[in-house]
Amino acid sequence: MQQFLPPLRLTGATVLRDGALQQRSIAIADGRITKGPLPEVDLRGYLILPGIIDLHGDAFERHIAPRPSAPFDLAIGLAGTDRDAAANGVTTAWLAQSWSWEGGHRSPEAAEKIMAALQAHRPRALTDLRIQVRCETHLVDSGTRLLEAISRFGIDYVVFNNHLDEAHEMMQSRPHALAIWAAAAGRSPEQHLALVGAARARDKDVPRHLCRLADAFDEMGVVYGSHDDPDGETRERFSMIGARIAEFPTSRKAAAAAKAMNDPVLMGAPNVVRGGSQAGNIAARDLIAQGLCDALVSDYYYPALAAAAWRLVDEGVMPLPAAWAMISEKPADILRLPDRGRLDYGKRADLCVVNKQTRQVEMTIAGGRLSFMAGEAAHRFAGRISMLDMAAE
Repeated sequence: MQQFLPPLRLTGATVLRDGALQQRSIAIADGRITKGPLPEVDLRGYLILPGIIDLHGDAFERHIAPRPSAPFDLAIGLAGTDRDAAANGVTTAWLAQSWSWEGGHRSPEAAEKIMAALQAHRPRALTDLRIQVRCETHLVDSGTRLLEAISRFGIDYVVFNNHLDEAHEMMQSRPHALAIWAAAAGRSPEQHLALVGAARARDKDVPRHLCRLADAFDEMGVVYGSHDDPDGETRERFSMIGARIAEFPTSRKAAAAAKAMNDPVLMGAPNVVRGGSQAGNIAARDLIAQGLCDALVSDYYYPALAAAAWRLVDEGVMPLPAAWAMISEKPADILRLPDRGRLDYGKRADLCVVNKQTRQVEMTIAGGRLSFMAGEAAHRFAGRISMLDMAAE
């Protein structure tokens, strides 16, 4: 377990506090934001913002298997993911791991392995890394196994998704893509389609299966939602069983239905940065401008989180406090994390220090522990800490 930073006051910076950018200092001690005349570190020229909270990211897959045919040890991959998140200002992150009939790295077996590996990694973690389970709706017979894994590894977030329609569409219009998908799971296209057919045959069992899971999640305190809702009817069905988070709705109607039911909507930050969806779905910026998106997630690229906030500022969609709230305060509210997402007394010391001129993250503090440091901020910080150590001696 990393040690807390010594008590410090960060001065001279512009701090995002109480929904506004303010010229004030911020103090940390024992992993929390605090008060008091503590030793100071001068951070003039910087912004101090709440640490980023990422509710859905699968960039970890590239750290575990940089190439489909070149997997690495899970411990190495998770350590790389941890550093990647910290370097981009992320202090809490959910790794989106599938639990699916697709097999391969999306199988229940693979999910349980990464849950166990993350549990082993936590004592030396820089970032508060957690698992989000992406549960395929038609994997009906695995319900008991899923609930046992959730209980054993303390999983707190699940989303339902259904890739059967995607497989059918791919078979009709993009057979080459289907072959790649099948190969990634170690099977032929014909074998893959056979699995799709077997899963589809369980259609009538799916509603009861999902309701049983939903009841169990409620008892266990698990937050749950759905992924890639194509329309308002689908969103309404999921909302009715308690799956209240709408993650990546693929149409405006689905997002509007979620907002009408007061269900939070999550969209991908890369969608904002790139100006549209790489999959051809609705543009996240349009939903944000219409008040139909609550929070942004990394999806497949951690640097997109802060970049998306700045993109929204530069395009006049919203000021920085509101844009940054979409990657800090609002995700904390959605996942019921009252101890983070804001800079206030008694909260976790989760801070993202950004160079005003370059907009680059130069320091990340997660839970009062230094998880990343670079650039001029590193020189100032290291110099001051060295002076404090010498004084203590």
